Amino acid sequence: MAHTDYVVVGAGSAGCALAARLSEDPNVHVTVLEAGGRDDLEAIHVPPAWPMLWGTEVDWAYETTPQPGSSGQVHQWPRGRVLGGSSSLNGMVYIRGNPRDWDAWAFDGCTGWDHESLLPVMKRMEDVPGGDPRFRGVGGPIEPRPAANPNPISVAFVEAAREQGHPITEDFNGERFEGAGFHDLLIKDGRRTSAADTYLHPASSRANLDVATGAHVARVLLAGDRCVAVEYAQDGETRRLQAEREVILCAGAIDSPAILLRSGIGPGAELAELGIETAVDLPGVGRNLHDHLLMGVLWEARQPIPPPEYNLAESSMFLRSDPAKAVPDLHFMFIHVPFHLPTYQVPEGSWTIAVGLVRPASRGTVRLRSADLGDKPLIDPAYLTQEADVEAMVRGTKLARELASAHAFDPWRGPEALPGETVRSDAELEEFVRHAAGTYYHPVGTCRMGVGPDAVVDPTLRVRGVQGLRVADASIMPSIVSANTNTAAMIIGERAADLVNATTPAPVTAGHPVVGT
Repeated sequence: MAHTDYVVVGAGSAGCALAARLSEDPNVHVTVLEAGGRDDLEAIHVPPAWPMLWGTEVDWAYETTPQPGSSGQVHQWPRGRVLGGSSSLNGMVYIRGNPRDWDAWAFDGCTGWDHESLLPVMKRMEDVPGGDPRFRGVGGPIEPRPAANPNPISVAFVEAAREQGHPITEDFNGERFEGAGFHDLLIKDGRRTSAADTYLHPASSRANLDVATGAHVARVLLAGDRCVAVEYAQDGETRRLQAEREVILCAGAIDSPAILLRSGIGPGAELAELGIETAVDLPGVGRNLHDHLLMGVLWEARQPIPPPEYNLAESSMFLRSDPAKAVPDLHFMFIHVPFHLPTYQVPEGSWTIAVGLVRPASRGTVRLRSADLGDKPLIDPAYLTQEADVEAMVRGTKLARELASAHAFDPWRGPEALPGETVRSDAELEEFVRHAAGTYYHPVGTCRMGVGPDAVVDPTLRVRGVQGLRVADASIMPSIVSANTNTAAMIIGERAADLVNATTPAPVTAGHPVVGT
């Protein structure tokens, strides 16, 4: 059996950051196993082309189970199956989230995950020479910047917020998170900068880093209570790779729990139904799934909108759906093209105020359909099963309409395309929300970090009941950050490297029998 020191499963946002940092130590060998292929597709690198990547060879093309709270719809869930993971498919927005998001994790027992403790990690990731040095870093691999030449209708969005008395922020990752402004983008010289671009490719020349593509991990292998290897499919063959020190799952909120479940790590009764022998009865695996909701409120354009130069979405506003709320729960993303579920049709040239629910109350599950690696998991985000989520989205629709009524939009605003001027009552708006809201492409939480009985990993990201196995990706979030999750996933990868380096495990003792051999 081939061997390495660290096996990193998944070359997504967290995995790229983790592998690059671990391989900075020349005394260890790191192997990355990525199910997808290389990030050679030209459309990956063209910022406005990101919606065209869905359903292609670089997309897992997952879908949910029918959602009763969402008019019975099945929602498409694009996830990156390529070097860079979803950072090679996403909208390239770089926002860390509200500092209180991270503090809440620490308050619930995840020591070391508060904003103050993580701020040095956040700063070392980036190179923002003109930023506030209290919050922004220099010399790091990532170069986030707001649009230097924003689309004039994106400017109108920020001016509309200013006109209506909403706070304005110069930097969502700086002193003020709440308010409207131009968010940072992961675009450099007109090209996407994915986690593969910023972390993995620059490290690929290191002799102690190997990256294998087309390597679909089926399960981890245990010797007693220790994880010692992974089993994966590549080129039509089943292969195994021994980890002398640790296996670290960075396969994301769908595939990290799926790997654990196929390995016999998860709810025992659920595993037994699938004929999988339970190795560790861990009830939280696959639970706590949640996702931001996103819904387009659209207007026909009164005049032609200039063609996109960046990512189609250059400005944002974080706002509270109710002034009594302690923190913003809505993210208004301005998109200067039509953005809506495929069940709707609107005039070409329309523009969108997308209403994002960034503090959802609804919780769902990821389960296995079968033990077969080729069967996609059952994904049930339980959209809009909590009334609080419906109420927030209805209020968000009203706030989007108020914003669009500002004089700043007068040169751009034609008739309302969605939901349409006739949709007015709360009951009508609720019906619209249940038909029009879908994924914000930010699934998290299915390997929850914490200290209680339902936690899957502890605050050092170790899987409970298993030595030599960690999870480090968006699946570990106890609660979702209130912003686009790509940045948070890279922060998790960076933090995981620190945790691994601080607790360097001893190599595997030779001669352990491996389960399944």
